[in-house]
Amino acid sequence: MGYWVFMLMSDLLVPLVMIGFGALFMFRPPRTINSLYGYRTRLSMKNEDTWAFAHRYAGRVWLIGGLILLPIAALAMLPVIGRDEQTVGTWGGIVCILELIPLAASLIPTELALRRTFDDQGNRRAKR
Repeated sequence: MGYWVFMLMSDLLVPLVMIGFGALFMFRPPRTINSLYGYRTRLSMKNEDTWAFAHRYAGRVWLIGGLILLPIAALAMLPVIGRDEQTVGTWGGIVCILELIPLAASLIPTELALRRTFDDQGNRRAKR
């Protein structure tokens, strides 16, 4: 049972990190463009406007994604409660890997929103 609890906590890390960084990026994004911390892509680092926009948008995506993944991850571990360590470890590892898909996929809507809002030089597009 102890190993199951450990794997449950491990599987809850990805959604909790998404929630934490999502809230952080939405409400207290990095103030300056840097190469160490933040949502760093070619377009998001063009200027302060693209930087701020990318963090607000990605933060919202991560916060919502993390809130959706959190109960799913917890429920996903229920079928293996009381099972042997091998089964729990394998199942928990699969759940953790599957959680990385929405984390990585969050780049897609953020980059699309950046491209809809800004041109290649980082200037805001005229509203249509």
